[in-house]
Amino acid sequence: MSRNDSAKALGIKMGQPVFELRVLLARNEVKVFSSNYELYQSLSNRLMAILEELTPGKLSINSIDEAFADLSGVPDPEVWGRYVRNEIQRRLGLPVGIGIGIGSTKTQAKLANWAAKRWKAKTGCVVDLRDRIRLEKLLRYAPVGEVWGIGPRLNKRLADEFGITTAWQLASADPKLLRRRFSATVERTARELQGIACFPFADGSPERKQMILCSRSFGEKVFVLEQLERAVATFTAHAAVKLRQQASLANCLQVFARTSLFSPVDPFSGSRVIALPYPTDDTRDLVQAAIGGLRAFYLSGPAYVKAGVVLSQFVERGVTTGDLFAPKPRSNSEPLMGVMDAINAKHGRGTVRFGRENAEGSWAMRRELLSPEYTTSWQGLPRARCGSGKVSLLGDLGI
Repeated sequence: MSRNDSAKALGIKMGQPVFELRVLLARNEVKVFSSNYELYQSLSNRLMAILEELTPGKLSINSIDEAFADLSGVPDPEVWGRYVRNEIQRRLGLPVGIGIGIGSTKTQAKLANWAAKRWKAKTGCVVDLRDRIRLEKLLRYAPVGEVWGIGPRLNKRLADEFGITTAWQLASADPKLLRRRFSATVERTARELQGIACFPFADGSPERKQMILCSRSFGEKVFVLEQLERAVATFTAHAAVKLRQQASLANCLQVFARTSLFSPVDPFSGSRVIALPYPTDDTRDLVQAAIGGLRAFYLSGPAYVKAGVVLSQFVERGVTTGDLFAPKPRSNSEPLMGVMDAINAKHGRGTVRFGRENAEGSWAMRRELLSPEYTTSWQGLPRARCGSGKVSLLGDLGI
């Protein structure tokens, strides 16, 4: 899921299975940790709290480890960036790269962030793009695939159809032609590289997701339909939260489950696509549809190792037209989902959930190599050595 620079230098690929790397890991003494989402979220909360404290203007949180800061009125944003980076390291011990696009756009800031991380020693992890010469130099060097919103497929199309391989070439392309051949988002991205703000500060990303996938490989093989239903219900609930976060409603849901691709017997894979009776973001509606689709293709006997759901065909909340012949949406949907999301956001995911969900089922991810929960569990606190013995920090706290 994540690799540090040393692991990347060894040629370890993103998402590569650990069993393929056992010899390499042992030879190079590489340390592997299981995902610790509770720790990540805890540190993210602390990080954002520090940024909120030190940012003179508004703060727009983009992801668990990224935010945009409005630095209007800051005399020297580069000095501010270095101070904030030092404060984050001092308080949290987290290495961060702060990209600053002064008086320009979010896309430039993202590219500055990429440069800050790429040339850490030279830049001190802070890149200021107020200087037009420095901006042009970076645009001419940066691959277009490093530009915010330009994914692998779009990267290939830009190269094949227009010969655009650098950020500078994208910024110099005809915006209207980009809009006709690709999308309005690509046009806006090119204009943002030129310094024309097109993505409002409050928006977290240049474009809402058009599809949401939530899928996991199981920690143990699943043979029973009830366990598979609980897994699918949990994945659906997680996808529904993401759907509500971007204020979208889904018209379509796909559910799937499969056995191992390396199964000694014939592998089995099943899926169903369900057209929802009305656009919805209600977890109850989505779970009901997912379970119904699962039961339609479920085959008893095989050992299932993975399942998931895909939400698609989104419409924006508040701009839909009802169908005269379709069932009416639930009357209490929006306030109920809002209360659940608010509670879970404050106290942790799964604090309030529907009975069919079960985050601790036998199908849950295997996390034998879980890192210590330094900030979320008393048992995860580190121990300090004093002389020849060990002194627990818990004892120093009087607990």
